[in-house]
Amino acid sequence: MTDTDAAMPIHGRPAFRTHIDPFTFPEDSLPPDEVYELIHTGLMLDGRETLNLASFVTTWMEPQAEKLIHDSLRKNHIDHEEYPAASLMEEACVHMLGDLFHAPDPAEVVGVATIGSSEAIMLGLLAHKRRWRARRTAAGLPADRPNVVFGAETHVVWDKFADYFDVEMRKIPMKPDRFVVSADDVEAQVDENTIAVGLVLGTTHIGESDPIEEINDLLLQIKADKGWDIPIHVDGASCAFIAPFAHPDFLFDFRLEQVASINASGHKYGLVYPGVGWLVFRDRSQLPEELVFSVNYLGGAQPTYTFNFSRGSAMIEAQLYNFLRLGRAGYAAIVSNMLANAQHLNERLSESKWFEILNPGLAEPVVTFRLTGDPGFDVYHLSGRLREHGWIVPAYSLPPDAEDVHLMRIVVRRDLSRQMIDVLLRDLDDACTHLAAEKPGERTGVAPDLWTAPALIAAHQKARTGQRRE
Repeated sequence: MTDTDAAMPIHGRPAFRTHIDPFTFPEDSLPPDEVYELIHTGLMLDGRETLNLASFVTTWMEPQAEKLIHDSLRKNHIDHEEYPAASLMEEACVHMLGDLFHAPDPAEVVGVATIGSSEAIMLGLLAHKRRWRARRTAAGLPADRPNVVFGAETHVVWDKFADYFDVEMRKIPMKPDRFVVSADDVEAQVDENTIAVGLVLGTTHIGESDPIEEINDLLLQIKADKGWDIPIHVDGASCAFIAPFAHPDFLFDFRLEQVASINASGHKYGLVYPGVGWLVFRDRSQLPEELVFSVNYLGGAQPTYTFNFSRGSAMIEAQLYNFLRLGRAGYAAIVSNMLANAQHLNERLSESKWFEILNPGLAEPVVTFRLTGDPGFDVYHLSGRLREHGWIVPAYSLPPDAEDVHLMRIVVRRDLSRQMIDVLLRDLDDACTHLAAEKPGERTGVAPDLWTAPALIAAHQKARTGQRRE
């Protein structure tokens, strides 16, 4: 780079008129400010994070938390010998969560920070499979046909676990008028080979919760009658950081005898940037020792129970920042605001002539709704029209046997203010009014969107930006 080039305004330099071939490794170097500006402006093709109402993932943190994240970016969290303070912070978060989830003895809980709830769910279920196998083997019983019971309202990671780890999947379908499982559903599926029952605290599809206490009572009765000690894994990805602060008397956690493990998403309502999730076991007996590997080549023996090895430490420190910064009072205040804003949105949508609310109880700050009657357009038209205003509001259909239910979902995060919600409501009404006048009619096939078919939208964006060969 010549002195003349260095003095040239950045947008007058050659890099801004040169095609970048994404399929060829570059030969030459570029100045850092040019590379930054090229990538920075390219990312403007993405949606705006705050207007992405499809995602539960945190899009705002305090400047002090961001500084702490930056300070920690260089640490590889697995290096416990070199970074013992970071390891102790992870342990502190696990024990604090044990206390939040009413473990009998928070000092005796074990757990781990994960990349997200998907890893946490797989690790939790793997532990339950091993404990089931050990019990069966010790009793001289066959241990070759494990099954796991859960509903269609779960995340796809539950299907992945069953497939990846050779466990029979007993998946309870939805119904057109009921979107969570019931105790009767579960009773019909469990048997002596059931490694665990998966229950959801705050579903992603609808925003409701499975009847966890009722199913715990069922499993206690089964244990008393048949001797089958079937644990519950609570998938709290969406709501484990909501219920303790909004509904402290709601029983979903270790106060229930059969709840053996809980996962939570720190990067959702734990209010941390992606990616950090948490897996917490009731006590040490729930995690078989043979699943914890001891690694001895980084300066000292260190235990590890994760699918990943090297990973960043920053989001774990950011989670501890939130725990210390907010405490119960701070989380309760933020959760209260989010729920109040979701309730406001819920009520305003209910008052309109366009929508039917599907989760009036608001277990979490998520509003799900569908169109009423036959307005001459569908939720996919409406989702597309809202994108013209910058809003990303997903439209999708439910799993079998409720696939004829087409709906939309708005996730209320802490950076979605009442003022913004009122603008969204005006944009929704305006879009419905214009679509009703235009009468585009039903599409021959529903168009999957960002939330329901990320692979398709990713392929579309790659083709649009020249990142994929046709």
